[in-house]
Formats: sequence, C-alpha cells, structure tokens
Amino acid sequence: MSAEQIVVIGFGPVAARLVEDLLPAVRAHEIELTVLGAETHAAYNRVMVGELGGGRTTLEAITLADPEELTAAGVHLRLGTTVQRVNRSRRTVLLDSGEELAYDRLVFATGARPVLPTLRGLNFAPHVEPELMAGVAALRDVDDAAALRRVLDARGRVVILGGGVLGVEAALLAHEQGGDAVLVHHGPYPLGRSVDADAGRLLAARLRAAGIELISSATAVGLREEAGAFAGLELDDGTIVAGDLLVLSVGVRPRDELAAGCGLTTNGGIHVNRRLCADTEDRVFAIGDCAAVDGERPSGLIGPGWNQASWLAEYLAAHPVRNPFIEGPADASASAEVAAVTELPSEPPGAILLKARGLNLAAGGRVDAGLWDEPGLRVSIWADPDAGAYVKLVTEGGVLTGFVAIGMPKTAAELVMLYERGRELPADRTTLFRLDDPGMAVAAEPAPDDVLCRCSGATHGDVAAARDAGCSSVEAVGASCRAGTGCGGCREKIEAILAAAPEPSPERLVPA
Repeated sequence: MSAEQIVVIGFGPVAARLVEDLLPAVRAHEIELTVLGAETHAAYNRVMVGELGGGRTTLEAITLADPEELTAAGVHLRLGTTVQRVNRSRRTVLLDSGEELAYDRLVFATGARPVLPTLRGLNFAPHVEPELMAGVAALRDVDDAAALRRVLDARGRVVILGGGVLGVEAALLAHEQGGDAVLVHHGPYPLGRSVDADAGRLLAARLRAAGIELISSATAVGLREEAGAFAGLELDDGTIVAGDLLVLSVGVRPRDELAAGCGLTTNGGIHVNRRLCADTEDRVFAIGDCAAVDGERPSGLIGPGWNQASWLAEYLAAHPVRNPFIEGPADASASAEVAAVTELPSEPPGAILLKARGLNLAAGGRVDAGLWDEPGLRVSIWADPDAGAYVKLVTEGGVLTGFVAIGMPKTAAELVMLYERGRELPADRTTLFRLDDPGMAVAAEPAPDDVLCRCSGATHGDVAAARDAGCSSVEAVGASCRAGTGCGGCREKIEAILAAAPEPSPERLVPA
C-alpha cells in the first residue's frame, strides 16, 4: 500500500504542531506530507510577535520548526508558496506557480488575518492580504515586529488603535521599551468586553500611572500621511493623534475564503465537526484559527489550536482514508472502528491573561453581574484602590462562572485554575482574596501533575523533569516538554523552577 498523500495549507504554529506529531508516520513512510507556507520564514509563534518587536525575545527563540530537520525527515516543505484554488472533485490544489498538487487528504491551517477598520487612507480589498502604508502594522508577522523595533529604537511615538488584550499589551511594551504610547479605543475603558466597569476604571488608572496616554470613547475616521507614511490618526471630533507608527489591534478574521471557494461551509471560520472534518468524505480538515468546530467561532488562543493539531495527527496516522476502487469496499468492522473514534474533547472555558511587566490582570466568563442583580448568582468583590488591586467573583451553585483580578497575581492564578476546571470555590471566599497578603501562610506547592503551561498542557512535573535532565533555560525546557512555547505567560514560573534546582548530593561531588 502506497503512502497517503497529505497536504497542509499553512505553516503557522498550529500547522507546525501537526507536522511535528505526524513525523513518526512520515519517517515510517506511511504518510507523504507536503506543507505549503505563504511566508518565507519557518513557522514561528505569532503570539510573541509583539515581544519580538519590543526586543524581549529573538526570532530564533520563537521559531517552532527547523526546515532542514523536517526535510531530512521526509517532509516536503515549500515556503513562500501560495495556494490559488482547491479542486475537491479532482483532489488537487493549484499553486501560484501554476503547479497542481494531488492529495488524498487536505488540512486547512490557514489561520486568521487582522481585521482592518474602515478608515480614510486605509484601502483594502476583502479577503486579500492588504498592503498597508508605511508606518501601519498589525503585529501579526516578523515584518510588523521589525517596524515596531525601528520606531522604538528611535524613541518614536506609537499609536495603538484598539483596547483589547493585544492593544493594551502593545501599549505597555512600547512604553517600557522607550517609546511614547497612545492607546485609542472605542469604549469608556480598555478591555470592555472582558472586565466590569470598576475593574475597567482601575485598569485605566493603572495604565495612565504607567505612562500610557489613553484616548477613550473615541472613533477613528482616517489616517494622515506625510511622504507616503503614517503621520497621524484622525478622530471624528477632528483631533489628530500624531505618531510614527500605527498598530491596528481591532481583532482577527479567519482565513476561510479558499475553503469557501471549493464549496465548504464557512461562516466565521471553516465549519468542521468534532473530528475536525469539513466534508462528508473524511478527506478535508481544518484546525486552528480558521476552524469553527461545531460552528463555534475560533477562540484565537494557541492552546486549543495545538490540542486540535495533536488530536488530528493521531487520527490521520491511525485511520488512513480508503480507496474502494483499489482496496475494495470497507468491511463492517473497519467502518465500526472509524465510527468509534473518540471525538475531539471539548475545550474548558478560556481565561485571558495580560502579559505585561508590572501589571497583572486575569479575567474570564461573565463579570457584568451586580451584587443584587440575579438571585441565582453570588457576587463577591474585594478592592484596594491605593494598592491598585481589585477582585470580583461571580459564582452559580458554588462554581466560578466569571471573575476578574487586577494586581493580585497569586489570587489570579488560583482563580484561573478554578474557572478552567469548573471547581467549586471554598465556602470562605475571603481566603482567595488573602493569597497575595505577605503575612498569609505560604500556599501549598503545586502537585507534579498540575498544569503549568496552559497552552501546551505541560505540568509542573514535566518542567522539573526537564530541569533535572539538564535544561537550564526557558528555551531548553520548551524544546524538552513544550512548556513556555505558547503565549509566554508561564515564563516566570518556569524560571522559578529552574532557579530552585536542587543542590547536587555530596556523593555526586567526587573529585575526578
């Protein structure tokens, strides 16, 4: 039996995980794998593009795949290659070069593109990669990172449009790295979809105290340019917000037009079932930010995408597609085996974490409920305005359904765990508010099987084992067990475990 031809469209972080997990089948010549990446760079972690632009990391550190290693393993990796059309009846993909590639199975891992607001001077065609004017970036690729780096090196002024998590992080990073940062957003306070009004006002105060200029309740209408480059953002009241770089942070949209063009169902992503299959023949799949599992919009988080990639790799390797004209019709036992395949597990509710130095924020679920709004909900609030700290809990039946925590890192970590696992809160909620009290007894050490990296699923025990095996840096730990290779939010925890390396036992200190 010949190797199954699998073609992957896209080579971002989710595709890189799929390829990595398929390597055993590729090396065994069970699968012939072709990967088509539009960028000329190997897969890298897009979540860290802002960190790259701010000089906190390097391209090497956020790169997720080695083209030479993949090629040596038998993967056909084609970078700088764009797919023009998919023909499902012939099972081929047409490349920009005019070449056609045949497939037995096809995986869309095309990711998402930034949403571009309707502004004068920002013209683009829908479903086409935009060519933005100089001085406008979306912090989605390495070119955007380079543009940010140039402005920060010159101590320039960065204007960020959009008050979501990425916009707030970009503003804090730009200011920290020596630039002037202006955050322009539509609502009365940043993170308006994730925090309640009191938390939003505290967040705004913390940002201003950190040196960020906030322009709230603003509507941008156009761009000003000088010599063909961005010079300012025009608001509807006539205000011009001058700057050297405009960072657009107003959301992303799944890249699903290629799938729509070949007749697949798309609406806010490529519709797939819980086996990530987009067709009725078990031949076309989608994963990551382009995939709408059971019709639900993609979360935009890297962890669920990696989980999808690992699940699909296992499924593809274990259940090759059959060709009835060559192998004959499938027998009943084979059909029953495929039908019994476990479906992709449901993802737990996701919390947002602000990656910023000096400002800790975590939030999840519904937090707009008031103290006396609904009889079935119990709301608990703790605030210390002078310390810049605030916690709000919303529970139903003792289970946390929404929360926000600012300036309380230990409390935030505990709440994220309780929220994502659906665990019941302690009867005395005040114990959660006291976790960051210096006089509080030291909390119990995490168990080895407690998850440390929410993106990869790596546990405290995995990181400790990597340390004990000789890993002495976050990058080395990531290469060993994948911890810290996602959003970067667990980096400090990994560093703490590395710093707590046990002293060598006396018997091992024997002179040579």
